[in-house]
Amino acid sequence: MADLHSRSLLDLSPPDVRAHLERDDSVLIPIGSCEMHGDHLPLGTDIYNALEVCRRAAEIADTIYAPILLGGYSPQHLRQPERGMGTITLRAATVCAVVHDIARSLIHHGFNRLIFVNGHTSNQKVLDPVMRQLRYETGALIGVFRPYGERYLGLIEDVMENSAEETPGWHASEEETSIMMAYRPENVHMDRAVDARAHAPSWMPEAFQKSDATWDAQFKGYEYFYFPMDHDEMADYGVIGNPFRASPEKGQEIFRRFSEYLAEAIVELRKAPVQVTSRRFVSKA
Repeated sequence: MADLHSRSLLDLSPPDVRAHLERDDSVLIPIGSCEMHGDHLPLGTDIYNALEVCRRAAEIADTIYAPILLGGYSPQHLRQPERGMGTITLRAATVCAVVHDIARSLIHHGFNRLIFVNGHTSNQKVLDPVMRQLRYETGALIGVFRPYGERYLGLIEDVMENSAEETPGWHASEEETSIMMAYRPENVHMDRAVDARAHAPSWMPEAFQKSDATWDAQFKGYEYFYFPMDHDEMADYGVIGNPFRASPEKGQEIFRRFSEYLAEAIVELRKAPVQVTSRRFVSKA
């Protein structure tokens, strides 16, 4: 591939895109959320995570990444009016419509393998229908990569020092604080950080329990119930876990592992047979 001065689609011109497509029909698409992450982390935490993983993985795998979807599905993070929390949420139908149109535009230009890099868990709640729609409509290879921890730390489990009870991968805890320290330390204000845990909403009877930020709840020790809950009902400060063991070194290692893993996956996915059956974006207006 001809040398590119940037792996970001926003920085490229049509000859650069055509040169890329001669060698590679894959593209990364970062998606995130503008939402509160306690008082110590920036609203763009999920966006910066997705962008940085895409940037690093694109360099390693010799591919490019599209502009990020700046808003996400975060109704649970709005909190009360006039509190200045800063969260910007899109309705589920809006997220799906924007994701669909971004993907159809890229497929129109000749990309066949689209990997969305999702930095925000709640986007997954609404993405499945549009992912399936894109696959069924076009035949393109559609996938989602999720570079975060929460209940499943996986690749980064040995990097975390917090115990399971301190939920290292949850909201604004050790993992997210570490990657933001690595990404842009001036955005992190540890003097505002708190060590906090999730809890059952006050309206739930005592027989129901919660220990993390899923919408699941335990009843008699089993998780068979789901309730739509807002974040302030289960996380008073927007923090679930202990952010005080975070470090920029951990953040760099987390970014390295996720981006190298994603890059390896891209190389393998280039081997998959793909037959795009609908290229032109006819419903573009």
